Amino acid sequence: MSTSRLPDVTVTVIVHNDAGRLPRAVRSVCRQTHRDLEVVISDDHSTDDTPRVARELAAADPRVRYLRLPENSGGCSAPRNRALEISRAPYLMFLDSDDELPEGAVAALLAAHREREIDFAMGAVRRIRVDTGRRSTWMPHLVGERRTLDGVEDDPRLFFEHLATSKMYARAFLDRHALRFPEGIHYEDQLFSAQAYCLAERFTIVPEPVYLWYIAPYVHSDAASISNQRHLIGNVRDRIHVQRLIDAFLAESGHEGLREDKDHKFLKHDFRMYAGDLPYRDEEWLAAFADEVNPYLETLAPGAYARLPRAERVVLQLVRDRRLPEAALAARGLGYGVAPRRLAADADGRVYWGDRVPDTVAARRELDLTELEPDTRPLPGALFRHEITGMARVPGGGARVDLTVRTYDPALRLPVGPQRASLVISPGRRRLTVPFRLDPVRPGVFEGTVRLDLAGARLPLGGFSGVRHPLVRLSGGGRSNQALLLAPLQFPALTARVPYRSGAAPHRVTVEPEGHNPGRLQVRWEPAGVTAALRPLAGRLVPPRLRKAVHLVVAGTLH
Repeated sequence: MSTSRLPDVTVTVIVHNDAGRLPRAVRSVCRQTHRDLEVVISDDHSTDDTPRVARELAAADPRVRYLRLPENSGGCSAPRNRALEISRAPYLMFLDSDDELPEGAVAALLAAHREREIDFAMGAVRRIRVDTGRRSTWMPHLVGERRTLDGVEDDPRLFFEHLATSKMYARAFLDRHALRFPEGIHYEDQLFSAQAYCLAERFTIVPEPVYLWYIAPYVHSDAASISNQRHLIGNVRDRIHVQRLIDAFLAESGHEGLREDKDHKFLKHDFRMYAGDLPYRDEEWLAAFADEVNPYLETLAPGAYARLPRAERVVLQLVRDRRLPEAALAARGLGYGVAPRRLAADADGRVYWGDRVPDTVAARRELDLTELEPDTRPLPGALFRHEITGMARVPGGGARVDLTVRTYDPALRLPVGPQRASLVISPGRRRLTVPFRLDPVRPGVFEGTVRLDLAGARLPLGGFSGVRHPLVRLSGGGRSNQALLLAPLQFPALTARVPYRSGAAPHRVTVEPEGHNPGRLQVRWEPAGVTAALRPLAGRLVPPRLRKAVHLVVAGTLH
């Protein structure tokens, strides 16, 4: 590309102390099918090897330029804005150094701009788990079809897609509105995107993937990205601060009518992420969290709460009422249909979360579970809560564990007396079912002990590598109910090498708490010894007969 000719598109790659991944990001831009572009590496004053790596990338391709900020800004906004000042193209994109662009991203978004006059184009974002390689599409219901909208009012759900990196902006649009990334704050994408959505007169959505977003969900907190540092109260404060800025912008720009949609997005997305973490926080953190969020929750549109699932409304209300240990309890199992430990009923027969009828009108409205029909649901859909209250390794070695299980039946659906129960887990195609008995402790509470011997599981002959979560099955009257089993939040992982009686090769098996989300009991299998080396060969031999033969070789080698 001649330096005297303006490129079609500028892609800004922001970086800070990420020398290892920067080449991957930059090369993903350089290999785009549309080649008439420039890359601006905007370095937020890195102190590692990033400057050398960036200069080498610039020397290797004349389309790459290197910009280094004189001091670290501590965020994404300043390096993006400085790059925007020197960018030469009429269309702009932004990329983080730990992510990539798929090869056709620039071409797909540029085609949308050339098809009609729009302010920006946006496409699908592919999320890639760095720990498992699993791929998924971010907000797929919003980007599933090609469409052009005359403003965000055509689909206010787009507030949920707040990534600045999934879009190609017309430079004239950004300049016309003096739209730049807000500096000195975190969650700048949310404010920038809300402003772009509201200011744009027309924008196009394309279903093609235009961004590869690498997710490391359980990275150590010290190395986590800003959005993953939810353990910090300052992170909560930053997120609420940017929400208030968005609210002010909506009011000032004449978009107050979008407030309920934006508030719903905050409750469903932003607050929901913190809610899933509440069981893992101590009392001091929970109190500080309530101090930060409650004043802001009071400002949100009532209709935004009404659009949430009941389980999420319960957690929100318990936080607002500062019933914080109960909020943490209610947050376990969000999205999994886990019952509370207790229910309370008023004189009119309405049923509420917890052990007492709420005192205020607002609390009664939000904690009312009557619509869930907890006392009339058929057994397969009935709401129970299963918690492990004791766990011990059985003497003598192996992966044998005694679990004490407490079952809560808050709507008193189960008959009086002992209950038939089973622990169910399926590490392969064959299910391991371990029967046990739950004895009554008091009305609505049962307890029993089950011995889980994982050597009794029937694994595939070629071995099994993966994670499974045991379920508790209650049976009676020819029907059954299966629900997840909650583990104690803190207990040491139990690991053993297991020679399987079923003919499968030895495995390393670990029984542990899940450590995130509801905190289920989980079991991890990893092939051990020769199996670990031979098993990948089976996956590469595509013909079924050969694959079966390799499985038999693996099994025969170890038995």
